[in-house]
Amino acid sequence: MKSLRIVLGDQLTRSVSALAGLDAKRDIVLLVEVAAETTYVPHHKQKIVLVLAAMRHFAAALQGEGVAVDYVRLDDPQNTGNFTGEVARAVARHRPDIVVATEPGEWRVLDLMRTWSEQADVRVEIREDDRFFCSRGRFARWAGDRKSYRMEYFYREMRRETGLLMDGDSPAGGRWNFDAENRRSLPPGHALPRRRRFEPDGIVREVMDMVEHRFAGHFGDLEPFGWAVTREQALEALDHFVSDCLPGFGDYQDAMKTGEPFLHHAVLSPYLNIGLLTPREVCEAAEDAWRRGEAPLNAVEGFVRQILGWREYVRGIYWLRMPDYAGTNALEARRALPAFYWTGRTAMNCVARVVDETRRNAYAHHIQRLMVTGNFALLAGLDPAAVEEWYLSVYADAFEWVELPNTHGMALFADGGLLASKPYAASGAYIDRMSDYCGDCRYDPGLKSGADACPFNVLYWNFLIENRQRLGRNPRMAMPYRTLDKMTEDRRATICRDAETFLSKMDADPPSAAPGQLPLGL
Repeated sequence: MKSLRIVLGDQLTRSVSALAGLDAKRDIVLLVEVAAETTYVPHHKQKIVLVLAAMRHFAAALQGEGVAVDYVRLDDPQNTGNFTGEVARAVARHRPDIVVATEPGEWRVLDLMRTWSEQADVRVEIREDDRFFCSRGRFARWAGDRKSYRMEYFYREMRRETGLLMDGDSPAGGRWNFDAENRRSLPPGHALPRRRRFEPDGIVREVMDMVEHRFAGHFGDLEPFGWAVTREQALEALDHFVSDCLPGFGDYQDAMKTGEPFLHHAVLSPYLNIGLLTPREVCEAAEDAWRRGEAPLNAVEGFVRQILGWREYVRGIYWLRMPDYAGTNALEARRALPAFYWTGRTAMNCVARVVDETRRNAYAHHIQRLMVTGNFALLAGLDPAAVEEWYLSVYADAFEWVELPNTHGMALFADGGLLASKPYAASGAYIDRMSDYCGDCRYDPGLKSGADACPFNVLYWNFLIENRQRLGRNPRMAMPYRTLDKMTEDRRATICRDAETFLSKMDADPPSAAPGQLPLGL
């Protein structure tokens, strides 16, 4: 039986289920560069290059094995620009008995995939994506009839099931979670690892030229492009992280430093999310480093928790609760996204730095995303859909299944506490403690009111005031609400007035430096 095997741009794994049982003498593998996928949000230019260049390299690797590959480029004049049209054209070209695909990562693509059989008049088999530790069905069984889903309990079950960081029936080191040891600010003079980057080859340069011409108006810089685009390069990036960065990752994973976007972070999520690396091999590499005595347990556990715990957990929630999940707005946030999320032109130095580094690198680490841009969006009451579109647009690792729960549930509390037990709201004191951003800022995190006070301070208390009916009974919010209640009525009125003044003029907030003047740290 002749089959047409579909591989999507985030399924570039040789062992992906769509390729299981492939008969190189009879079957055809279809990879398509789809215009609709490059423009449904204005993706960062580097993300488009990463995915398309990796697809082309993956196709070449299959052809090197003797596999018949039907590859449709974005600039092919016959390209219909959408998955359904290209599957129908491929079926007409090859006349397969069956089309075989792996379930996609995003709900909207699964909706399309379910129409292929009728549209192309062919039998379609959609296989489970078994590259994850936890299947969608397994997560649904864990979720059961719970009213809320706490990652920590899910994570412990995954540890037991996989055996990762386990000593028999007990967690390695006698504890499940070493998060309390992973919150140190970066000390002055701390030496950071020099990051491994990959020089663009001919294929990458060809894609870069096309992207620069075709997507000139999209967010982000193309140069310098240093992402891995092959399986071999991704494995080099993994080795570099484990050897050079992992030992310091645990202590400083929450730290932020001007001009140093990567610190000790893995920067492996783009490769995991498009399939060049698998979560199991990444977790096992980190665990092996600990067992060899080359990385401390707090670093390894913190890293494994991000993959085995958090990454699997948000995927489970996405598939369990979609499509309705995306439309929830528990805090009724409606304010439009400020222009400085795209331009970086704001006097809030922390926001300006993170946006500028995102523009340059298509990357920001999790604390920059959660506690700077995400925290501001939460405190300012920005519309969740607009914020989520921004996150999906600007990061190389952003795919809806992972981006949406992280932003919607964790950063914005838009799901009302389904994912997080409390909003991750913080004043300027947190940013001042965990970064050096405040030293170069025109705003003072030590001031609580007035024109020179850090906007995060006023917005934090204003957020509590505005959302008291929704959050006042949350036991994890009891302490800040007790502090709020100790304030005079005049003080609370001043907070609300100062917050409204800032929010009404925030896009006119004069920047302390133009984005092009901000330093690049690689």
